Amino acid sequence: MPIARHALAKLPAPLHRLLWKHREVVKFVLVGGFCYLLTAAINYGLKLTVLAHKPVTALTIATVVASVVSYLLNREWSFRHRGGRRRHHEAVLFFLFSGLAVAVTDVPLLLARYVFHLHVPEVSRTVQEVSDFASGMILGTLLGMVFRLWAFRRWVWPEPNGRAARALRRRPVTPAATRRDAA
Repeated sequence: MPIARHALAKLPAPLHRLLWKHREVVKFVLVGGFCYLLTAAINYGLKLTVLAHKPVTALTIATVVASVVSYLLNREWSFRHRGGRRRHHEAVLFFLFSGLAVAVTDVPLLLARYVFHLHVPEVSRTVQEVSDFASGMILGTLLGMVFRLWAFRRWVWPEPNGRAARALRRRPVTPAATRRDAA
């Protein structure tokens, strides 16, 4: 039994049914949670060392790295049954929409820092860091996640059973299969 199904079996029946019905979204959120932690680690690692005075750059680099990991995990786990496109086409679309999502993720932090001036020396270091976390890591990430889910389902992996359909289309036609289908 797969780990996810085993874990869901321990939940109350109504919650189990709800999560199973929306398992693609649940997987997407789990991948997003992992990539969120990865983004936070890279962001703060950069922000507290080499990019101390460039918080937007640190967040952008962290988001790009997490996007590569996200592609691999989403393609092979969250949306593994979806498809409809050739791999190189879906990868280009994934990274195009992920790039747009990076911009969506950066908007709240840009606004907080450069429109509302929530940075040192205008405010204390503590206020700056709380603002950066709330605007960049929480609000920005949530906006980027919603945008990605919509874009991935709509454009990157548009067909719910796309991989199975492509596999059937690629299967060679044999004379026996043709006679069987005609009967």
